[in-house]
Amino acid sequence: MAASSIAAFALVSFLLVLVPGADWAYAITSGLRDRSVVPAVGGLMLGYVGLTAVVVAGVAALVARTPAVLTALTLVGAVYLVWLGVTTLLGAKDAKAPGVTAADDAAGPGPGSRLLKGAGVSGLNPKALLLYLALLPQFADQHGTWPLALQIGLLGLVHMCNAGAVYLGVGSLARTVLRARPTAARLITRLSGIAMIVLGALLLVEQLPF
Repeated sequence: MAASSIAAFALVSFLLVLVPGADWAYAITSGLRDRSVVPAVGGLMLGYVGLTAVVVAGVAALVARTPAVLTALTLVGAVYLVWLGVTTLLGAKDAKAPGVTAADDAAGPGPGSRLLKGAGVSGLNPKALLLYLALLPQFADQHGTWPLALQIGLLGLVHMCNAGAVYLGVGSLARTVLRARPTAARLITRLSGIAMIVLGALLLVEQLPF
């Protein structure tokens, strides 16, 4: 696999990660509400690990060719995003300040819960699955000396590194900049929740038989 192909994919991947979406909203929410964004971002990366494994196994192609399976996956992902957005809005309504104390963190969801939520946000996103299916194979050398599965795995790792760096930066910046601004922090948290609900609703609307 040529180094130029890896570099080209890394650039495309980085530009795609910079586009705000559900992952951004979850990272920002974690930055405002958790003591550390690492568990949440780690969960997002875990979801991408699952998507990479699905593409390597060839399951994604089957899913893309089977409307019923893709529809079911879309509905599950959409409902999950709406639920997460609603819980984020409720949390913003009850929050008194963006700063998180040790007592607050101990009383809130644990790192394992944040990890699983993050994995659900990225791993249950059907658009991310189709993006992986369409993008990763385009940069792989079908006739190269490296096994195709290894190439796909490497490209998936590159994308995870890009996403991890950006989401850690987004979550940490949100926490640093907004921690001393309770009103702004609550507003951003509400906007993040609304963004998740809107994205989930759009996925649901796409499934309507128009």
